[in-house]
Amino acid sequence: MTVLIDTLTDPAHRPRHPEKAHRPDQPVLRKPDWIRVKAPVSPGYLDTQRIVRDNGLHTVCEEAGCPNIGECWEKKHATFMIMGDTCTRACAFCNVKTGLPLPLDAAEPIRVAEATAKLGLSHVVITSVDRDDLDDGGAAHFAAVIGAIRERSPGTTIEVLTPDFLRKDGAVERVVAARPDIFNHNLETVPSKYLAVRPGARYFASIRLLQRVKEIDPRAFTKSGIMVGLGEERHEVLQVMDDLRAADVDFLTIGQYLQPSRKHHPVMRFLPPDEFNALATIAYAKGFLLVASSPLTRSSHHAGEDFARLRAARAAR
Repeated sequence: MTVLIDTLTDPAHRPRHPEKAHRPDQPVLRKPDWIRVKAPVSPGYLDTQRIVRDNGLHTVCEEAGCPNIGECWEKKHATFMIMGDTCTRACAFCNVKTGLPLPLDAAEPIRVAEATAKLGLSHVVITSVDRDDLDDGGAAHFAAVIGAIRERSPGTTIEVLTPDFLRKDGAVERVVAARPDIFNHNLETVPSKYLAVRPGARYFASIRLLQRVKEIDPRAFTKSGIMVGLGEERHEVLQVMDDLRAADVDFLTIGQYLQPSRKHHPVMRFLPPDEFNALATIAYAKGFLLVASSPLTRSSHHAGEDFARLRAARAAR
């Protein structure tokens, strides 16, 4: 794992992805009709944007360039990204800034809780950048955010989408002890693509993290997701499903990878909607309680509605 240090003194001139600056440009495939979305311009979108700005918060919706931001923010659904906007990892697919992050903001948990209340969220998703610079990877900060939301909005269900906490002993236990309603950690891709796509992570460490959540709390809901179109083979996707089921993961999301820039990993193929439907059918047959599989599926897309369906699916068994 590499922790990147940005030695430039002027933040305005720091490159967003210094590790990608000298890479050759990658080809950009034309998006098919089924992957296109409308530009966000609704009053609801602007209101959500104002609340996020007024509370000095970051969202993965903006930082990662999510294609669903217009739809979600119109409904006042936002995924808060805690611990800053700068990641210590350098994943080839991700549009979040890379570099040395600032120290943690002790007031951030309260601000996230206030924004959650102002947006009137019945379900909130909390994610973060990777913070390999912290002794616990930011686990205590996750717990503090969960606690602040519980105090300010006790009726809101909470979903966390965490880093892998690689080599951070006790971190996952700290987050699970805070009792989020659903624990999500994305595998992102198949094992053979990790070196090129997710070089700072380890596939089986991520599987083990998800398995560990269920060992600590067998009634916890767990969730993971992958992107397709990165050059993976179909049989590799099916093997990921088997690995996740072996870890007793409840909910799987599968979405199309979209290339943020020419410096990022290229899209190798756009899968048509019927292939996503076929993958969902297979995943259900393998025993997942819930599967979301479509070109525009993202971890936090329809998260509140999906959590209600997830609980109903478990109750029906």
